[in-house]
Amino acid sequence: YLLELVGPRVRLDHDYCIFMRQGAPNGNLHGGSSPQIGSGDHWYVCHNGVIRNGLTVVTFNLTAAGPGAGGFGCIPGSHKSNFVNDLPVDVRRHERPAHYVRQVEAEAGDVIIFTEALMHGTMAWTADTERRSLLYKYSPGHSSWSRHYYDMDDYTDLTDQQRRFLAPPFIGEREDTVQVGS
Repeated sequence: YLLELVGPRVRLDHDYCIFMRQGAPNGNLHGGSSPQIGSGDHWYVCHNGVIRNGLTVVTFNLTAAGPGAGGFGCIPGSHKSNFVNDLPVDVRRHERPAHYVRQVEAEAGDVIIFTEALMHGTMAWTADTERRSLLYKYSPGHSSWSRHYYDMDDYTDLTDQQRRFLAPPFIGEREDTVQVGS
């Protein structure tokens, strides 16, 4: 999916984990495809049947998030909107429920892939079990969200492909991350 969504020179930009216990508060809705609000890498385009995204998230859910449990929430389809600044502040802060903000239910082991151009955030965690998620954020080979890059000296025995995934951003002479036939 990454090659289709981000492009052939995709790179791993950064990663982190989320742990939430019952009663953990929400996180505001954020993201959106408007560079005017300071998120220049949050974009989605579709041209001649080819989809490309800026910063793209692959979330591995280590625990289930059933109906009403909280966790990942979003406004479906908002990555295609050019009007993210029109979102009411009370909805953005989860102070007022809105029918268009949805919790994404997931079983343990499910993967949720989304673009940072999607309006998304964290809904308050209400489940009895702890929320545990691993987030890997990918960028096109020429861009970076994080100012910190992976230090290749910290990783031993990487394959050439793994090195291409972890390489810092650049454009000139960058190889495709996944080499066909190698």
